[in-house]
Amino acid sequence: MTLTVADIAKALGTTAFGDTTLTVNRPAEPGDARADDLALAMSPAYADALSASKARAAIVWDGADWQALGLQAAITVPRARLAMAALTQTFDPAPAPTGIHPTAIIPDSCTVGANPSIGPFVVLAEGVTLGDRCRLDAHVSIGPGSTLGDDCWLNAGSRVGRNCHFGHRVILQPNAVVGADGFSYVTRDLSNEERAYQSMGREPLTPPADGKRHRIHSLGGVIFGDDVELGANSCVDAGTIRATRVGRGTKIDNNVMVGHNCIIGEDCILCGQAAMAGSGVLGDRVVMGGRAATKDHITVGNDVVMAAASGLYVNVKDGSFIMGLPAMELPAYRAREKGLRRLPQMLKDIAALQKRVPKDDASD
Repeated sequence: MTLTVADIAKALGTTAFGDTTLTVNRPAEPGDARADDLALAMSPAYADALSASKARAAIVWDGADWQALGLQAAITVPRARLAMAALTQTFDPAPAPTGIHPTAIIPDSCTVGANPSIGPFVVLAEGVTLGDRCRLDAHVSIGPGSTLGDDCWLNAGSRVGRNCHFGHRVILQPNAVVGADGFSYVTRDLSNEERAYQSMGREPLTPPADGKRHRIHSLGGVIFGDDVELGANSCVDAGTIRATRVGRGTKIDNNVMVGHNCIIGEDCILCGQAAMAGSGVLGDRVVMGGRAATKDHITVGNDVVMAAASGLYVNVKDGSFIMGLPAMELPAYRAREKGLRRLPQMLKDIAALQKRVPKDDASD
């Protein structure tokens, strides 16, 4: 794709300097940039690499002396990562609609909106509704009664179960699964896990009279708000009776598990390998770091950040920054870790004091 420096600056909502009619073909890191590339040097740390490159145009940090860096044109940005969002969108436009591939299976009861792109071996069940400009790549399947809003994009191999309802611009990455049955079973009498929680480990567990697991089916489906994204190989299970819900603008990374009946608020971020056990609630703008996990039936407030590998077992109030296993607020966690780091020296000091204490007199 060929764009002028002026076109790119306009897309980024910022200012261009020098020869703004100069054209570039692609963005590139300074060390790899050719003469027809747009070098990305949005931090002073890239100054030397940019000076040594063949690039004639670059995006540079706010206040950079772009002429001294040997450039013919430059675009300045105050916030690098925000600029990357607009830049990558500009260089990755939506493809033109491709229509419906002849191998796709679409029953007469389905409704397909205008300008679809439905790839090879896509299978829609009865009663599926697609909004306008939906893109379903190869081997996508959608279960009975499910609906997609406008401009949804389901990447190759992604699966949507029955009675799932998506807003507009929802994206599923390859092999994501939405609406599978929840992991929900019950025994005739109290199960081992129920008895373990009752006794808190004070009593040994013995074989139950009947340990058979009876399957609880998931009838509630899944509801995604607008602009939700679900990463590759991630799963959002259907609710048991009510729907599992993911709020507008929430982004879920690869290999994430969201259990049945969970409710996730708006603009949340769930990073790789995070996991929510069933019936959990996240408020708005919650961040779950990589491998963070929550126990079932707990509530996390708004604007909470969970550090990577945190393990959460209790409810959390709004605005908390939590860390650790079990997770706790950062000041308490740091105090605990500081104490643990001091423990080896404390033990040595205690041992030294014990050696200095006289032994009891044998006549006493």
